[in-house]
Amino acid sequence: MWFHKKTLTTLLMAMMTIGIVLPTNSLAAPLLQRGSESGDVWDLQYRLQILGFYQDDLDGSYGGNTYQAVRQFQKTYGLTVDGIAGTQTWSKLKKVSVNRSEMQMLAQLVYSEARGEEYKGQVAVAAVAMNRLQSKDFPNTLQSVIFEPYAFTAIDDGQYWLTPNKTAYQAAWDAVRGWDPTNGALYYFNPDTATSSWIWSRPQIKQIGKHIFAR
Repeated sequence: MWFHKKTLTTLLMAMMTIGIVLPTNSLAAPLLQRGSESGDVWDLQYRLQILGFYQDDLDGSYGGNTYQAVRQFQKTYGLTVDGIAGTQTWSKLKKVSVNRSEMQMLAQLVYSEARGEEYKGQVAVAAVAMNRLQSKDFPNTLQSVIFEPYAFTAIDDGQYWLTPNKTAYQAAWDAVRGWDPTNGALYYFNPDTATSSWIWSRPQIKQIGKHIFAR
């Protein structure tokens, strides 16, 4: 899906600054339709803009352009096309996109786990997190995926809390938009440092930089 570079820059700035307070409970499913005005609408627009369906400013107002963006999203993902962001639409949207807080989490994960890797390798790490979000075998929120016990080394050693750079945000953005250099990987590890015999037993897909990606 096409998007203007200015849109990416705008959203990157939103990620790195304090702005509208968005709901953080990713299990909530507010019913939104034409005329709705709230932080939930801003969140909806943010997610749709990342995915390339919504091109306008994020204003928290559910107008005609938001309505059309929701309809296009619904059509693309095989949902009932009614232009209303209800339970079904939110459920799918939260599996394939992130809110601003989750984008921050994803960028921190990328930076802490792969900041020394080539750009493709950084996107790959973010893609693994997104693949886990969409898998029935892992938690159903990005926060739970990232903070699942022993899931990521950077959580255990504290590097997750480092401040990500712009490249990490861009890598997270690209992964959310659907770029998956790993071809569906759910795991990755560094063969030079991995000590778990279990991780070596996973079906390997490819190696990108220092990481081997596996199912």
